[in-house]
Amino acid sequence: GKRAGIPDGVFELVVADTESTPAVGEEFCSNAIVKKISFTGSVAVGKLLARQSSDTVKKVSLELGGNAPFIVFDDADLDVAVASAIASKFRHAGQTCVCSDRFLCHQNVHDEFVSKFVAAVEQFKVAPGMDEGTTMGPLINSKAAESVRGKVQEAIAEGGKCVIGGSALPDVGANFFQPTIITNVDTKSRLWKDETFGPVAAIRSFDTEEEALAVANDCSLGLASYFCSQNLSRVFRVAKKIETGIVGINDGIISSAVAPFGGIKESGLGREGSAMGIGEYLETKYIFLNTC
Repeated sequence: GKRAGIPDGVFELVVADTESTPAVGEEFCSNAIVKKISFTGSVAVGKLLARQSSDTVKKVSLELGGNAPFIVFDDADLDVAVASAIASKFRHAGQTCVCSDRFLCHQNVHDEFVSKFVAAVEQFKVAPGMDEGTTMGPLINSKAAESVRGKVQEAIAEGGKCVIGGSALPDVGANFFQPTIITNVDTKSRLWKDETFGPVAAIRSFDTEEEALAVANDCSLGLASYFCSQNLSRVFRVAKKIETGIVGINDGIISSAVAPFGGIKESGLGREGSAMGIGEYLETKYIFLNTC
């Protein structure tokens, strides 16, 4: 901080181990000296922090879970859709809160999109990040890889069809999992209902725009969503009706420091980035002055 020119006391860092983290978090939330809590993490922990902050009625910003839908309409440019899907699904091996998880593809273009999607994924090189040519690295730990494996196996047992991947890569490392695409995924499957946080694309087909929106919005979370279409009337119509705080259209990388980042529903409260993000740390004061 000092080397960056920040005065003493402006930036303070409290380091806690796993055992003491809950107590430190509760102190931050319950202590009246602390005026603002900002948290990025799981829905469960976000709800806990919000409850703990309620007694002091402090401002809270929460950036929580995702489980983003990705819709491919029959008027989409499929090459653009595939490139967008690769970017939004497999960056960081699927371990970001805005990664697409639930793919909805119009029945008229479903097979062609899946074929192109598989062909693109076949070009991946899964290896440690320092290896030359690596395009996808590991999951954060072996527990995460095992969680992904369990969801994949369940989805297949429930009728899903694995068209590529589907297995761990123990020869590469305990934290590695193949980039995976599964079609015909049941909407009741854990792979569909829960945020995956791994390199697995769950795909279903749909018939009408209304159906796609109903399935996409049937989720307790609402952080990011993506869809591909060349019909501008549809673009504005769907963007308005889809229930997420961030909408990406014909692209898979949508975050920007100058844009407000945040979700609705159980994906959180408040916004990061842009002037709106600064506003989360300010208080509004109205002053009326009669000079008479």
